[in-house]
Amino acid sequence: MVQLYNLHPFGSQQVVPCKLEPDRFCGGGRDALFVAAGCKVEAFAVAGQELCQPRCAFSTLGRVLRLAYSEAGISNEISQLESDDFVICQKPLELLGEKSEQSGLSVTLESTGLADEKRKYSHFQHLLYRRFAPDISSYVLSDDIKLHSLQLLPIYQTGSLTSDGKNLSQEKELLSLFCFFSLPHVGYLYMVVKSVELMSVYQYPEKSQQAVLTPQFLHVITSNNLQCFTVRCSAAAAREEDPYMDTTLKACPPVSMDVCALRIQLFIGLKAICHFKNHIILLTKAEPEAIPERRQSPKRLLSRKDTSVKIKIPPVAEAGWNLYIVNTISPVQLYKEMVDYSNTYKTVKTQSCIHLLSEAHLLVRAALMDASQLEPGEKAELLEAFKESCGHLGDCYSRLDSQHSHLTLPYYKMSGLSMAEVLARTDWTVEDGLQKYERGLIFYINHSLYENLDEELNEELAAKVVQMFYVAEPKQVPHILCSPSMKNINPLTAMSYLRKLDTSGFSSILVTLTKAAVALKMGDLDMHRNEMKSHSEMKLVCGFILEPRLLIQQRKGQIVPTELALHLKETQPGLLVASVLGLQKNNKIGIEEADSFFKVLCAKDEDTIPQLLVDFWEAQLVACLPDVVLQELFFKLTSQYIWRLSKRQPPDTTPLRTSEDLINACSHYGLIYPWVHVVISSDSLADKNYTEDLSKLQSLICGPSFDIASIIPFLEPLSEDTIAGLSVHVLCRTRLKEYEQCIDILLERCPEAVIPYANHELKEENRTLWWKKLLPELCQRIKCGGEKYQLYLSSLKETLSIVAVELELKDFMNVLPEDGTATFFLPYLLYCSRKKPLT
Repeated sequence: MVQLYNLHPFGSQQVVPCKLEPDRFCGGGRDALFVAAGCKVEAFAVAGQELCQPRCAFSTLGRVLRLAYSEAGISNEISQLESDDFVICQKPLELLGEKSEQSGLSVTLESTGLADEKRKYSHFQHLLYRRFAPDISSYVLSDDIKLHSLQLLPIYQTGSLTSDGKNLSQEKELLSLFCFFSLPHVGYLYMVVKSVELMSVYQYPEKSQQAVLTPQFLHVITSNNLQCFTVRCSAAAAREEDPYMDTTLKACPPVSMDVCALRIQLFIGLKAICHFKNHIILLTKAEPEAIPERRQSPKRLLSRKDTSVKIKIPPVAEAGWNLYIVNTISPVQLYKEMVDYSNTYKTVKTQSCIHLLSEAHLLVRAALMDASQLEPGEKAELLEAFKESCGHLGDCYSRLDSQHSHLTLPYYKMSGLSMAEVLARTDWTVEDGLQKYERGLIFYINHSLYENLDEELNEELAAKVVQMFYVAEPKQVPHILCSPSMKNINPLTAMSYLRKLDTSGFSSILVTLTKAAVALKMGDLDMHRNEMKSHSEMKLVCGFILEPRLLIQQRKGQIVPTELALHLKETQPGLLVASVLGLQKNNKIGIEEADSFFKVLCAKDEDTIPQLLVDFWEAQLVACLPDVVLQELFFKLTSQYIWRLSKRQPPDTTPLRTSEDLINACSHYGLIYPWVHVVISSDSLADKNYTEDLSKLQSLICGPSFDIASIIPFLEPLSEDTIAGLSVHVLCRTRLKEYEQCIDILLERCPEAVIPYANHELKEENRTLWWKKLLPELCQRIKCGGEKYQLYLSSLKETLSIVAVELELKDFMNVLPEDGTATFFLPYLLYCSRKKPLT
């Protein structure tokens, strides 16, 4: 038997002033009640608490056997009711979804009265087949084994609710579909949307006659009782609606939670029931002398009030029948009663309190499902009740040490309560000299301190939190002290707990770093230095990886470097860069976050790049991080090198690595070609920082991974008129195999570098450029004379020496200029003629 509470879901009631004894009745439209008796149908206006008023009456062509209302405006139908007999088989069977086609029953759709163009929209789908084999020996009458009250209940959602109760859209969407049917002593509720699943089984305390399902309740009538049971429709629909349900963000009572009865109310001679909005329509038939004595409450009744209700029977009742309209009270009113009732269990750690509060939560959630039907004031009231119910459930789970204690977190999140407000609801009393903190509360506080809630606890609450974790989870103390929410804790209090961890044998690199950070807040630099010296740099990096908030925090969505990070920037920048690199390598910080961190740390705006960020980029290349996009990183570095060179802007701090360090440590930085040094040596005015940036840029271009074509558009600020610009432009053109153009540029701008360039670049298939390009160019420039004559002449002699070795005498003579001086070329011709032929 289900749990029974004696709550009051039913409010005022009134008698419908029917002239004839009703055969059928139903609700429809906004406020209409239709009552059929024989061939006559009466319509009544039902409006809130006001009396039911006759609206109109009309006659039908025959006796009304079935009455229904449709949106199109047809308020009654005359139809032939088929026999309701069921075949009782020996073997029970349940077939769900497509498997129900195996039942062997054939169903044919008839389109009588349906327009031809609408037939194509009709289709047949098997949902459920269930065969029962009840124990007939336990029943007296054949009626006790008949099925009744088959009903399909759709639940729609019109728009999605925001936190302030506003609808995001007005589109009506089917969330879930439910199927209910009943035996006299048990009812079954199935969900039949994506799959067919049995949700709930209802065991009635006595034989039922009819039942009606609503999104909030299941109303069942027996001969003398109106029973109200809870349902799980809103719990199922919520999970269809929200993909974040059952996560750390959102929670909802489970569909599998036991249902309960909220009320069993006395009514004499109940015969039929229907539901219409917030009204229940009841038909009773009873002789006045047949009224039973006051009944005792069932054994499992948990009540402070009597369940029986005295009904004053008006004069019309003497005819032996009545049609009642029973108004259900507002969801918020019933919710408040359920919360008040749950206080009975507040001091007892049982599941009963959670169960009743969960029922209250589902009641409010169901009322909020179709927000379009709510008035603005009603919607706001329901939203407030929803948040309050989440807070109550959070309180319950925070006091439990069970497998479900993790639900504290999502319920408190949905409640909108701040962490300080949650802590204010906590019972801090000490029992038997020992303070015990349950797992649910610890779970919530721990997660909240990790989630950067932009909430700073005051000094008193922060001290209580650190005390809580020291007692319950001492290993978490260093972590929670690093939370931005704990900013206001007294440093002396924090240090005392950290020292307790040391004396209790819990010593770790994380405790050391936290003590070093707290020492800075205390202004004790000696203690800070001693803590930082107690471990190697590698261990310190590992400590920062364990707790990134020692260096980096977020407040209101912005990156905020800690006081420890600011101190390390000045005292140990290498450790700082290595630590942030470790965070990135272990996915504790993203690429853009790291860049922002260094800019904020160095107080630079978004367009200014501090040297410490350049050091970080260089460290990324050295570390060869797999998640770093190489070309993007190359672009960042080359852009910065080029900008500094073009502006002759020195770095704001001393670089952590020289170009030589990078070449030795990183394969992406290549050895700078020898001829480049010759070009650069002609610039005697460059300072050390300038030459370092230039060497790093040249080294990247000489490396094996660099995409040269991608940098060409960004070389414009670096003018070829400067030696630095010349070297970079020629390097890029060389990597693009534009050797002839490079030879022309060097002959014009830096002829002393031509031969070193040719020795390094004009090899293999490019070797012919020695005599096809370089030799004729030198001869031509020598003819013209000028201040560079001696340089050209020296280069020509070296070129002739190379060509004399490479070519046979005949070919060598063909490449020499026809108007050249024979005495000048004779030594090279003699050398070429005396070469030993290659074997």
